[in-house]
Amino acid sequence: MKPYTHFTLKERICLEEMLKLGKKISEIAEILGRSKSTISRELMRNSNQYGKYNSWGAYSKATARRKVCVRRARIQHGTELYSFIVECLMKYWSPEAIARCWNNEHPLNRIAFATIYRAIRNGFFKGITPKSHLRRRGKKKYAHRSKFNTIQPEHTIHERPECIEKRERFGDWEGDTVCGGRGKGGLVTLVDRKSRFLIAVLIRNFDSNTVQEAILKALGELNPKSITLDNGAEFAKFREFEKQLDTIVYFADPHSPWQRGTNESTNDQLRFWFPKGFDFRSVSQADVDRVVAFINARPRICLGDKSPAEVFCCT
Repeated sequence: MKPYTHFTLKERICLEEMLKLGKKISEIAEILGRSKSTISRELMRNSNQYGKYNSWGAYSKATARRKVCVRRARIQHGTELYSFIVECLMKYWSPEAIARCWNNEHPLNRIAFATIYRAIRNGFFKGITPKSHLRRRGKKKYAHRSKFNTIQPEHTIHERPECIEKRERFGDWEGDTVCGGRGKGGLVTLVDRKSRFLIAVLIRNFDSNTVQEAILKALGELNPKSITLDNGAEFAKFREFEKQLDTIVYFADPHSPWQRGTNESTNDQLRFWFPKGFDFRSVSQADVDRVVAFINARPRICLGDKSPAEVFCCT
């Protein structure tokens, strides 16, 4: 079936000329490729008060009518949907996650995530803007850089067993650091590959001894089965904490962050609260823990709309 389209000015001019030639509605409909009912409706709605049809007059009437014909907003103040969206946005959930959770519970009253994005951009939710509550977009692509390795690993990511690659078990962690401004500290972050559960430890510098202590603090009681890291010099003590944790440390290829995509994506979420240049000396571990709790409570489509905290706590 051909999709419906509004009458164009060109079609209205043709319609006016054919009416002057005395053609019947059925003939006009066949020439214009429209149904007879569409032609009849156009004449009924847009003819003047004397029953005469003028193409420019019809076009003006139709345009004016369309301007005042505005579809009712999908999200209305005071509704359950509005309250649900605001509650989730205050937890810094993405519109995609909000829409999925709502649609799972309300299959007959669905909402599109694009509708939520549009409402945020239009300022529909008081105090909520894209800048304040949505993750940043348009990241730069990683530039090609040298393959020189700053440390010499004993195990590379290409040696990881299949169970790690397929995320078949808990306890396989990806690790990295989040840097603040120069001399302003940062975070050591570790993400469980299977559950996407995040642990972040505040550090005041990136000395290898400091980073080693942070990793031991984060994973000391969790019996990690493996840790995958990048090749930063801050992980130079990997042999020491590998031995103390009784685990295996794998290293990704130099300048290949996509090989640790889970950790990179999670660090990107942390950047919403701690942008580049942030002074980590101004926050405490408790402040970091509150942000981590927000991230671990977000539902993920890759987890069947469960949160990392829900999945990880099942272990």
